[in-house]
Amino acid sequence: MIMADFDIDDFLAQPLTARVATNGPTVRPTWYLWEDQAFWILTGPWAKLLSRVQTDPVVAITVDTCDTATGLVRQVIARGAVEVLPFDIPRGRRKLSRYLGANEQEWDTRFRDYLNDDPTERGTVWLRVRPTFLTASDLSYRA
Repeated sequence: MIMADFDIDDFLAQPLTARVATNGPTVRPTWYLWEDQAFWILTGPWAKLLSRVQTDPVVAITVDTCDTATGLVRQVIARGAVEVLPFDIPRGRRKLSRYLGANEQEWDTRFRDYLNDDPTERGTVWLRVRPTFLTASDLSYRA
């Protein structure tokens, strides 16, 4: 089910922070990639998120903006089950460059390492969430 007041793909293409809620409940901020009608989240054994979704794969995700100067308020809310998939470097590069810029030499080394290390040794994986429910609301107001 998808309901939208604005173009979801354009909104989610921005380098915004998503908040992922898992059973527990817990909420974690994360960078994401919106691609192929799915949220892609980089994680691994260093993060509690991976073990939480392995225990219970159902998550809720919120991505929103609120600009009090302009009155622009938009939100995307999604729910779905997580699939744990092998990490691939091209997708990792697309995700990280949207937040950190195109020049990888300027990135903090911990981000460059995702693209240079063996993901199987590090345990880096993708969490893919194909929403079973997604709504996009424009709650903007005149500032």
